[in-house]
Amino acid sequence: MKKNLLNPNQDHAVRTVNGRVLILAGAGSGKTRVIVQRIAHLVEELGVSPQAILGLTFTNKAAAEMRHRVETLIGPKKTKQVTLSTFHSFCMHILRKEIEKLGYTRHFSLYDERDLQRIITQLAREMLGHEGELPSLAPTIAALAEASNEGLSEEGAQGGTWHDQFTKDLYVRLHSTLRAYNAVSFDSLITLTIRLFENHPDVLDRYQERFRYLMIDEYQDTNQAQFRLAELLSARYHNLCVVGDDDQSIYGWRGADVKNILNFKSDHIIKLEQNYRSARTILEAANAVIRNNQNRHGKNLWTAQSEADPIEIFHAENEALEAQAVVDRLVVLHQTKNLKWKEMAILYRSNALSRHFELALMQAPWQKGEHWVRGIPYEVFGGLEFTERSEIKDMLAYLRLIANEHDQEAILRIVNVPRRGISDSCLDELTQENRSLGIPLWNLLVDIAEGRKELPKHPKGAVGIRSFVDIVRTAQEKFKKRPLADTLIWLLDRIDYKKTIHDDVKSDKMRDFKWENVQECVNALAQYEQEMQENPEEITLQHFIANTTLARQTMQHEKKRGNEDRVNLMTLHSAKGLEFPAVFIVGLEDHILPHEKSVAQTGIEEERRLFYVGITRAQKYLTLSMARSRMRMGKTHPTNPSRFLFEIPKELLKPVSAKILS
Repeated sequence: MKKNLLNPNQDHAVRTVNGRVLILAGAGSGKTRVIVQRIAHLVEELGVSPQAILGLTFTNKAAAEMRHRVETLIGPKKTKQVTLSTFHSFCMHILRKEIEKLGYTRHFSLYDERDLQRIITQLAREMLGHEGELPSLAPTIAALAEASNEGLSEEGAQGGTWHDQFTKDLYVRLHSTLRAYNAVSFDSLITLTIRLFENHPDVLDRYQERFRYLMIDEYQDTNQAQFRLAELLSARYHNLCVVGDDDQSIYGWRGADVKNILNFKSDHIIKLEQNYRSARTILEAANAVIRNNQNRHGKNLWTAQSEADPIEIFHAENEALEAQAVVDRLVVLHQTKNLKWKEMAILYRSNALSRHFELALMQAPWQKGEHWVRGIPYEVFGGLEFTERSEIKDMLAYLRLIANEHDQEAILRIVNVPRRGISDSCLDELTQENRSLGIPLWNLLVDIAEGRKELPKHPKGAVGIRSFVDIVRTAQEKFKKRPLADTLIWLLDRIDYKKTIHDDVKSDKMRDFKWENVQECVNALAQYEQEMQENPEEITLQHFIANTTLARQTMQHEKKRGNEDRVNLMTLHSAKGLEFPAVFIVGLEDHILPHEKSVAQTGIEEERRLFYVGITRAQKYLTLSMARSRMRMGKTHPTNPSRFLFEIPKELLKPVSAKILS
């Protein structure tokens, strides 16, 4: 091992191998290097058997990267003997060997989320004695997932006040049903391993004896079940090294508990504060922001770099102009600083904010060699492009059908959205008839609605079709008048699409996300009307749809050409662990960041940590932006700057105009 590759604190962390060690690794401080060098030190210099080392992380990508880097230090033969894995893969490996002690066989099936939801629905129907459509089970399913994250046993589920009696009984029934099916859920892999260790001490003894050195990466992201697993495995030799950064704990909404790293009982605390990623001004801004959190380990990132560009900040009149200003700056960086598109990222709090940036990127002119071209390639990371999301496809299908009743694909998508009792077999009968007779599907639906055709096998379907035809016809009349956005709001209310999202989606966070996207669709229509004020005669639903579809197809064509040099669009959550020479954090307004609903759920400190994560993704150039006004449900509302912006010292910021002067 080359000691000169490490700074003094990194070297100290590598060589401190006995006891419970907490390595507080600030953003960009080289924590992966420390972990792999620590493994090499144990094997090569201390003579520890590679089989005695267990490294746990959260993603297969992180585990593979760690394994690759360890292999370069100790060679492939020894690396194969080191266990480097995700929590779930590690538990799966153990259960394949030991699960018979829990009443399963080794050939158990692993059920995914969809399989689990189907069983839960079936059990709920049996328990409620309900024949028809069930009420939404989303809160119950969320509670079951939370119980699994907490490592709650079936016996423990029946006690306490964690939820109502129905959910407690369902939790017990679910586990007994899975056992009868010889199946385990993804979430229960860790819970079952804990139960195995607690109920069979001889099994735990074997694994404690084998894994004498345990390392956990991203410890701030562990939930209570993962915490308990680590404590059980390390209880004999106490050689537990956890690496993480409480300032980057941003997954409280999915069960991560920052208290695990804040309250870790350690024999040694080592801080990695030298940052190898970001310019000085960026680090000073990040330090100033995160210092306002009360519940944290004190750290202060610093860099040996002396050169530093100021952090630019601007506010635009509205969200469309904000997007245009950001894209203009991307072009400038690309052409004057020779940055590749993929070296730049636009980060936002919610995916719903991406639409304006996607549109601006699609339309942006830039110089490619000696020629000017239109459209900057981009990729929405960790999510679908706006127009490819299911709820937006639903909205566009309604609009397409209202504009053109012969759009059969649009009919097939939304004829039973929301559910109107039009079953698949009913729809199959109709589509077979429309194909055999060569008449439009819409004409068949109208015949049913007006009583000229009957559906004796599908009486509920006939009622649903009458309702559907009435909605479309009414909407066609309403969309002849302006503003079009108001009619879309009427349509959403008429079909009660918000309830559809509520019934179909189990997570409150995902419900909010999808509804925000729907609201953004309303905003897109309102924005279109504003931009077309000079040509009011051209403002039609057909024109709006045509322009939306054209822009989407243009970019899809670009994607097919395999150009990987793309601007990155992603949420702040998706950006964790990544870095870019140039970062734009956009939509920095109160109620967006901090997000008003998330503050109520996980607290203001997690929202501040999310902003901190965004800042520390930037290597050289950082730009912060906001809009003075933003549309919500088609109406323009004034905004306030994010309170977090006032925590950055003014001397670090360079206020600039949204518009770049040529």
